Amino acid sequence: MTKYSHDHIVPFKDSGQKKKQQVADMFDRIAFRYDFLNRFLSGGIDVRWRKKAIRELKEVDPKFILDVATGTADVAIMMAKYLDPENITGIDISEGMLNLGLKKIANYKLKNIIDLQVGDSEAINFPEATFDAITVAFGVRNFANLEKGLEEMLRVLKPGGKLVVLEFSKPKQFLFKRFYSLYMKTAAAGIGKWIGKNREAYKYLHESVNAFPEGKDFLDILDKIGYKGTYLKTLSLGICTIYCGRKEKR
Repeated sequence: MTKYSHDHIVPFKDSGQKKKQQVADMFDRIAFRYDFLNRFLSGGIDVRWRKKAIRELKEVDPKFILDVATGTADVAIMMAKYLDPENITGIDISEGMLNLGLKKIANYKLKNIIDLQVGDSEAINFPEATFDAITVAFGVRNFANLEKGLEEMLRVLKPGGKLVVLEFSKPKQFLFKRFYSLYMKTAAAGIGKWIGKNREAYKYLHESVNAFPEGKDFLDILDKIGYKGTYLKTLSLGICTIYCGRKEKR
């Protein structure tokens, strides 16, 4: 199984823990500021990105959805509103993020639709062909083994089911690319330290985005794993990308 550069990028370089444990620890530390920092650092654009990703599932009309790396359940809550599913299961390795997500779900009175649980993307605790659709928003970069995570998601998808991945990418337009790189390297890290008291998390964000196999490279990986009809859509001049693929119908 191929390992990719981003698989080796970790938040805390001096830690003896493996990537998975470091990522869980990092998100536990920043959970209380996570939603605020997302809105602040992106200028609120991340909300529109999530809505556009969810629209890619309209054609499937999914009733049973898995949201991998659900975090504080932003995407799960949006899907409950826009897709009218019967059930959404959100999994994440960070209990701190899930605890905040549970509070939000209770506030929105969605406990009868959304179920959150601790779960590992590389060992999804559900039988084969369980879900009509799977979403991952800003989570695949954090997989310790990208191919294993993608294989597991394909396993639990029903035949004809759809995967939608939303992930950061690097803009291609030269001047904007330079500005974005400078912003990610300095401003975002500095603001993250000032507000979240955890500069490592935003340094990790910049490094993992740079190392991630984006664009056609990621589509090639989806094709290799066995997803069909793969395609991508770039957002906001390439800062973010939606990737989609289907499980072959029997």
